[in-house]
Amino acid sequence: MQWSPVHLDHVIHVPDRGKFLSHVDLECAVVTSICLIHSLRHASRDHFTLCPRIKLWPAYCGMQEDDQGRCGMAAYGSVYFHFVPNITMADPLSLIDRIHERRMKAGVAISPDTPSTAISDEVAQAADMLLVMTVYPGRGGQKFLDRCVPKVAELRARFPDKDIEVDGGVGPKTIDVCADAGSNVIVAGTAIFNAPDPEEVIALLKSTVETAQAKIAGKRA
Repeated sequence: MQWSPVHLDHVIHVPDRGKFLSHVDLECAVVTSICLIHSLRHASRDHFTLCPRIKLWPAYCGMQEDDQGRCGMAAYGSVYFHFVPNITMADPLSLIDRIHERRMKAGVAISPDTPSTAISDEVAQAADMLLVMTVYPGRGGQKFLDRCVPKVAELRARFPDKDIEVDGGVGPKTIDVCADAGSNVIVAGTAIFNAPDPEEVIALLKSTVETAQAKIAGKRA
């Protein structure tokens, strides 16, 4: 996949249903064939001002060489920067500090084959969000991996107040298990952009998460 203004057009024309985030997968060290960081730098900044309602722009990346990617994303107004600790660097706490220094929030991502215990208490507390990949990093449209759901529940039990995101194969048929497990941030691509009525799908995902979060909060009260 190469970066193009055409891809932004899909985002710009999706109806605003509130709390809508634009999630850009860079995957520089995870899947090098679809790394977008260099293309992103050459894209016109005008494309990022066409849709001012998108105020949060989480990015997911497996940078391992230097912090050029982080600098680039900060320059384009990214609020979140997710990274994969087991391939990124030996000291994730240091990377979190560097992300925070650039006035971005840090997210820690784990792939389908990585257990939730790979995220230590210290790293989780330092991070702003935890991301559970429910497909393997790469192309969109992959089948949702149910075996990843228990990791969401495990992280929610350990960190009841932390934002926990799921990414990969999430849509109307899989949102319930994600939300019930404790995820309060949902990444959906194919399920929205290939839907006859994207607005209806967004509303369903949002309402399902809100209902599940209310139930979880009620149990904790």
